[in-house]
Amino acid sequence: MPTASCSINTADLDFTWPDGTTVFNGFQIAFGPGRTGLVGLNGSGKSTLLRLLAGELTPTEGTVRVTGAVGYLPQNLTLDTAVRVDEALGIHRIRAALHAIEQGDVGEHHFTTVGDDWDVEERARAALDELGLGRIGLDRTVGELSGGESVLLRLAALLLRRPDVLLLDEPTNNLDLAARHRLYDAVTGWRGVLVAVSHDRELLERVDQIADLRGGEVRWYGGNFTAYEAALAVEQEAAERMVRVAEDDLRRQKRELAEAQVKLARRARFGQKKYDSKREPRVVMNERKRQAQVSAGKYRITQTEKVAEARARLDEAASAVRDDDEIRVDLPRTAVPPGRTVVTLREAELVHGALAHLELRGPERVALVGRNGSGKSTLLRTVAGILAPAAGEALAHVPVRYLPQRLDVLDDALTVAQNVARFAPTADNNVVRARLARFLFRGARADQPVGTLSGGERFRAALAALMLAEPAPQLLMLDEPTNNLDLASVRELTRALECYQGALIVASHDVPFLRGIGVTRWLRLDGELTEIDPM
Repeated sequence: MPTASCSINTADLDFTWPDGTTVFNGFQIAFGPGRTGLVGLNGSGKSTLLRLLAGELTPTEGTVRVTGAVGYLPQNLTLDTAVRVDEALGIHRIRAALHAIEQGDVGEHHFTTVGDDWDVEERARAALDELGLGRIGLDRTVGELSGGESVLLRLAALLLRRPDVLLLDEPTNNLDLAARHRLYDAVTGWRGVLVAVSHDRELLERVDQIADLRGGEVRWYGGNFTAYEAALAVEQEAAERMVRVAEDDLRRQKRELAEAQVKLARRARFGQKKYDSKREPRVVMNERKRQAQVSAGKYRITQTEKVAEARARLDEAASAVRDDDEIRVDLPRTAVPPGRTVVTLREAELVHGALAHLELRGPERVALVGRNGSGKSTLLRTVAGILAPAAGEALAHVPVRYLPQRLDVLDDALTVAQNVARFAPTADNNVVRARLARFLFRGARADQPVGTLSGGERFRAALAALMLAEPAPQLLMLDEPTNNLDLASVRELTRALECYQGALIVASHDVPFLRGIGVTRWLRLDGELTEIDPM
């Protein structure tokens, strides 16, 4: 079990990418035993921070100090498909030594290899069983596993090493519901330091605290994600109230400055009249005039400074208010009449063998769920016309757009605007840019090469390209759309899909997201497509 003294500390941490982009400057953070959910906008540096803590990246300046052994589960996990399970678990040499000893080879090097790990096979099978991989033999290859099973296998390898510190980067991506719940159980039972970067609300409900990374700084919130949202709401309400107070103060200071200028102008006119009337000696009047000008100058400066201070207070108050823009996709051409047939699947046999029968009418919202490897992506690609069914019929009766998990509909070398123009060749540049503003790409942001975008920005650009395509899609199909999206982007996507007036099919394991977009039908693919009760 992890030790009670395990911890992570950074001091004056700087990190800059080779292209000169600064991620952290004088950054400080510390983690003790307990479960922490690390949240923040896409591009805020969450994954970079985990890589620094794990030792995969070296700070430009400053230090990272970790007490205890570290286990790190990266976001984009790639395992060699030819590697055996015991090798992926890191126990293949110990197993080989154990088997040699069992067969009578008592060479000293075998005992040195085994060390104290005489029960390593039992512990390995127990770790696999705990994560739902009990049926997987230690001699099988990684290539025989699904993507979700590979993630769990990597987690099992980490748990076998008994690390004191566990770093997880979007660990539930590509996991089906059963696998997610096994991971939730592992997180709930963790007793060392655990830091999880995640957009998965159900995972974040199981942490002890939330660390919100924003603008190169971290703010801490005690409790799980629900407690974080409640605290943030109170905080934002107070910030908005302070903005209103600061706005009132600025208006008052501006009004007092204007009144002061009127008073000074009157005094100046009165003084000039006395000077012109020559009622007193010229030397006396010149001195009085000079003193009046000095006094007026000081008064004017004082009032101007008060206005500047009020404006600074307003700027400070406004900076505390999170003003995240929202995507708008309320495009009337996407509307589908209630009775119109959108998709027909008649005894369709997918290329991997699953059977599907479906009729989709009107602006229905369909959730497509199922275990990893059940064929959900294959079904979407079949409806989109990318794959032909092995048998039966698959017809789409309206314009369709499909957004795959890999977001490979975009050309990385082109700008956002150029990518959208590819899908809408008859639209002029002004129309493309006006439409892109709905997806928060305004001005120079529309001229960014897609290859430089963060995960959330890339998703938004891909969604814009599909939604603004000609003809406008009346059926939109999304494959695991919340993978790699931060929580703010998930909220943006949820709000955007609420405005969408066409039919929708979403393959996802993210049940809270599916509930949030107002799903009207739930379908499960498990050898055959069947309708199920709402989840």
